[in-house]
Amino acid sequence: MSEEPEIICEKRGRAGFVVLNRPKALNALSLTMVRGLAAALDAWEHDPEVTRVVVTGAGDKSFCAGGDIRSLHDLGKAGRHDEALTFWREEYVLNVRIKNYPKPYVALVDGIVMGGGVGVSVHGSHRVAGDKFLFAMPEVGIGFFPDVGGSYVLPRLPDSTGIWLALTGDRIRRADAVALGLATHAVASERMASLTEALTRGDDVDAALAAHALPPEDAPSTADRAVIDRCFSAPSAREVMTRLETEAPSSGFAAKALETMRAKSPTSIRLAFEQTARGRDLDFVECMRMEYRIVSRILDGHDFYEGVRAVVIDKDQKPVWNPATLDGVSDAAVAAYFAPLAAELPVR
Repeated sequence: MSEEPEIICEKRGRAGFVVLNRPKALNALSLTMVRGLAAALDAWEHDPEVTRVVVTGAGDKSFCAGGDIRSLHDLGKAGRHDEALTFWREEYVLNVRIKNYPKPYVALVDGIVMGGGVGVSVHGSHRVAGDKFLFAMPEVGIGFFPDVGGSYVLPRLPDSTGIWLALTGDRIRRADAVALGLATHAVASERMASLTEALTRGDDVDAALAAHALPPEDAPSTADRAVIDRCFSAPSAREVMTRLETEAPSSGFAAKALETMRAKSPTSIRLAFEQTARGRDLDFVECMRMEYRIVSRILDGHDFYEGVRAVVIDKDQKPVWNPATLDGVSDAAVAAYFAPLAAELPVR
């Protein structure tokens, strides 16, 4: 028997229907999937039979848990940087394509959505969160940074919530995602099939979503919003931690956030802070060009390989970061990640 395709792109009724189809790998994105989705979007853009795109993930656990980070780690370790960068380059171009797609792009997210999965959902016009929705941008924990448009999306979230998510990698569920604007609609898992049927049948997208949507739920992060804003509005990553230290004795949230950040890559925390600070004033294409500059330098560093080793390969959860502290990461070292490239991201 032939293996299942990693991505299924087909016309169903009036929809261009996409299934991210690697359930055993939590639908982690591969280059094949990136190229498959890009080709489908090109084919459907001018197809009058397709009036909307609907994207789902196979299985009952995950929409898409990120990029295939182990493969990228292995390519980098083997010195095959050009191959790793081919993935990121095409992924980032796809993110721009989704952001600018002229037809409704509906991501049905009923499970884990992290990293690369955020890139193929959050930039679409409609993001639907089911009961099992679980969002995070946890890249600072593997020596990486919140890419796939994180530098555009995160600083535009209310108050300083996006900076909090970037620097801690904290996970949030559906109520917070809707409250923050990461999801546009909440739909009960048991009604996802009915919604899918309406979308493929050709019902008006907004009307179909409104008919299936749940009323707003209480968002857990609301209780901590004042602390989040006081701490994560700081002018530097070091000052964020200083403010968390001040708040920690009286705030369980601050104490947990401080403990979390202390375990992350100091270089990644500095990069995440800088990218969100810069991204606040850039348009989407400029953000993606900036992220491509960063990722092009990540492969020459230490922490990405050490983070993937500790979290994904050996799973000892004991990364040894270099430098080991925020104070050890110089301003010059951070700035070097953002310097222009000879060959910039090829986006129009």
